[in-house]
Amino acid sequence: MKLNVYKLALLVLTSVLLSACSGPKISQYANEKPVLDLSEYFSGTIDAYGIFTDRSGAVVKRFTVLIQANWTMVDGKKVGVLDESFEYSDGTKQKRIWKLTEVAPGKYVGRADDVVGDALGESAGNALNWAYTLALPVDGTIYNVQFDDWMYLVTPKVMINKAQMSKFGINLGEVTLSFYKR
Repeated sequence: MKLNVYKLALLVLTSVLLSACSGPKISQYANEKPVLDLSEYFSGTIDAYGIFTDRSGAVVKRFTVLIQANWTMVDGKKVGVLDESFEYSDGTKQKRIWKLTEVAPGKYVGRADDVVGDALGESAGNALNWAYTLALPVDGTIYNVQFDDWMYLVTPKVMINKAQMSKFGINLGEVTLSFYKR
């Protein structure tokens, strides 16, 4: 009898842990408004303001980003270039240029020099989810860090971005950004 109680407790604990690991699904945002059209929002000049928090929640870096973005049609597909200029609170600067391609309605592939392989994105309703690996320089060493990146359009001009960073499945911290389309 005691063994069955332990098995039941283990089963319940496993179920709780597995459900805690499952994150949001893009489909749950399908009816949310305003609808995010990536090529419409990321067109022209966008300002972003962000923080990086470590796994304890402490802010370890603040930054701003100036984004110049435009889209063209290439072989019948929308292709966007997002030219991002970062300026960090410690005075350092960084540049990232994304090339985004809409490969199917609401499905995107993104590339940048410091992204390992392809970034895969999917949008529905007001949300966009990106999954990618970033080659992140830290104190002279490059670490390949996985990003689970979620963007939510709040108004036609404002979008909020939360990205979880991990390595080997271990949470390293979070990036939070607010975007403002001029």
